[in-house]
Amino acid sequence: MISFDKDSLTFRLDTPGSTYCISVCNGGYIGHAYYGSKIGGDDVTYLTRSTEYGFSDSPVFREKHSFLDFFPQEYPTDGMGDFRESALAVCDSEGRNGIELKYKSHRIFDGTQAIDGLPAVFAGKSDAMRLEILTCDDVLGVEVTLVYTVFEKIDAIVRSARITNRSQKSVAIRKALSASLDMDDENFDMITLHGSWARERHIDRRAIHMGKQGVVSMRGETSHQEHPFVAVLDRSAGHNSGRVWGISFIYSGNFVADVQKNQFGSIRVVMGINPENFTWHLGAGETFETPQAVLVYSDRGLNAMSRAFHDLYRNHLIRSPYKDRPRPVLINNWEATYFDFNTEKLLDIAREAAKDGIQMLVMDDGWFGKRDSDNSSLGDWTVNEKKITGGLKHLVDEVNRLGLKFGIWFEPEMISPDSDLYRAHPDWAIQIPGRTPGMSRQQLVLDITRKEVRDHAYGCVAGILRSANIEYVKWDMNRQLSDIASAGLPPERTGEFYHRYVLALYEMQERLITEFPNLLLENCSGGGARFDPGMLFYSPQIWCSDDTDAIERLAIQEGTALVYPLSTMGAHVSVCPNHAVGRVTPFRTRGYVALSGTFGYELDITKLPPEERSEIPRQIELYKKFGGIVRDGDYQRIISYAENRDGEADCWAVVSKDKKTALVTFVQVLNHPNFKTRFIKVQDLKADAKYRVSFPDESEADFPPAILAGATLANAGFALRRDWGDFQARLILIEEV
Repeated sequence: MISFDKDSLTFRLDTPGSTYCISVCNGGYIGHAYYGSKIGGDDVTYLTRSTEYGFSDSPVFREKHSFLDFFPQEYPTDGMGDFRESALAVCDSEGRNGIELKYKSHRIFDGTQAIDGLPAVFAGKSDAMRLEILTCDDVLGVEVTLVYTVFEKIDAIVRSARITNRSQKSVAIRKALSASLDMDDENFDMITLHGSWARERHIDRRAIHMGKQGVVSMRGETSHQEHPFVAVLDRSAGHNSGRVWGISFIYSGNFVADVQKNQFGSIRVVMGINPENFTWHLGAGETFETPQAVLVYSDRGLNAMSRAFHDLYRNHLIRSPYKDRPRPVLINNWEATYFDFNTEKLLDIAREAAKDGIQMLVMDDGWFGKRDSDNSSLGDWTVNEKKITGGLKHLVDEVNRLGLKFGIWFEPEMISPDSDLYRAHPDWAIQIPGRTPGMSRQQLVLDITRKEVRDHAYGCVAGILRSANIEYVKWDMNRQLSDIASAGLPPERTGEFYHRYVLALYEMQERLITEFPNLLLENCSGGGARFDPGMLFYSPQIWCSDDTDAIERLAIQEGTALVYPLSTMGAHVSVCPNHAVGRVTPFRTRGYVALSGTFGYELDITKLPPEERSEIPRQIELYKKFGGIVRDGDYQRIISYAENRDGEADCWAVVSKDKKTALVTFVQVLNHPNFKTRFIKVQDLKADAKYRVSFPDESEADFPPAILAGATLANAGFALRRDWGDFQARLILIEEV
């Protein structure tokens, strides 16, 4: 999978369907030669154009600026004549910017390597190989090791950089990105994911234009608004055809994902920690490691790109014991009660939920301190026994006696000004002395970069979990970071704060899953503001969005599934009119949409209309029957409601790995007159096998089954009536016969 040609000084990284080539060019520059569909074993150094503009072996040549301004550097640096976007910027002890890296040596290993304090992909020695290219700036005495991991069965290449100060003087890292990719522009499009609270990760596709374009976060988290993912693709590329280069970032803080088109018609794509307000001081002998970026290439469209990301994250990033087994069907009381609940109300919900086969009760916000609204008590993680009469253990024991597991909500990183914790430790809140801190939801953020603060916050969470049989935690974060200052950092290190905050978060969650290895952890941030690969290293699922409306969820879950496995998407059935948008949709449609996620309920089951209540056992039966396919199968997008000009329909499928079964979900969003039949094409089945197409939730008299070949299903499709009305949905099962 990784080889080095000594004659051409070229590294070749091969995945099942792609080739990535790196060449050491004259003078020791590391050039990016090729990334795309598999190629032969030829000398590809010519692809770097390294002989143009007077390039020579001399350390000083006539047109160095001209050369560096177009040479496809594998890891471009700042201050030396490449005026495009750089991946690395370093300032020396005298305040001078400039770093230039040259090849020094390399090593090739079997398997993967962990990164201290950061989430990282993992695999056995037979499943992956790793290339480490050591480069050096001899003037600064700084070494940069470029790290590449290639997988035996997945079209993904994982990149990071390790920066070590070998000099006796300190240096300041001003920028340390994880990956850069240079390529000629061929009228490419780009895709990013954007949104806001309750409408996260909508797909945005547009043509790449001159200059710089992309997405960033400066909010201390990956954010609702923009997402650490970018794809470059052929203008004609679709779900099942065309070339796509996707880059995703295994990180949970400020990021930058930029595409820059230059004067020569080439583009540079970069991914990494956002350099704005970032500085990292590196003392003599110290090392800084960047988070990992994941590169995926597909010449079979977006669906193949998505499957590569899904397989990598599902099998080589998520560690939870729940990743390969059914998740409990839970009911969360948030939209049922908000802050207005007590022990008896929760037990009423649990009793009725148990009757219908629901397996877990989750107690959301409002159980602690004096928390009757969102104006107080964050940080005071003691049970409010005026609400939880008899104490938490009594409540948990009673829920367990009903046959349900118990889960609980926390927001450990936050502090309310109206709290005993704030009154005792006002300096523990992130705020600039002398300024009135900005608040969101009447709360501030704890400075968990300080050990004593994160130890206290962790101790509160762990103490509650030790007190009762709690098997699930929803870890929330309802505001972003601002007013940055820390009593734990000297002034010159304030630029390290954002990254140190993310490292502190990772440390806390690592402690949590180490002490409670069987805990089902679900991350959340005001909905989906921290839905990123970094959090999947600690939790197998993330709350996808606070918007549970089935129609709004179509675009949200489509954008999320572009990068993430369906099993990671927290998805619940809620009541109508929907609390976020006021829409009324059929209960069955709400169930089918939630089925393509973790599946659960967010409602007061004691008040549910009988006709809807009666559907719950059937929905749970469908989840138990098809949850394995959704969790482990290959996702494919068939119709995009977000792309359709008429906004008519949405459709996706999940195909089992053995290609014997497929589950198709179709949602009729808006109907139109004089249209009766649609033909749904399902890819990646066995071409010569015969399949039975049926509707497991319908009468066969109304929806008779059909027997069709896999090739017919892929190229012609099966017939689907569409005379049901708006917001109606159908579930279609395809089974080999």
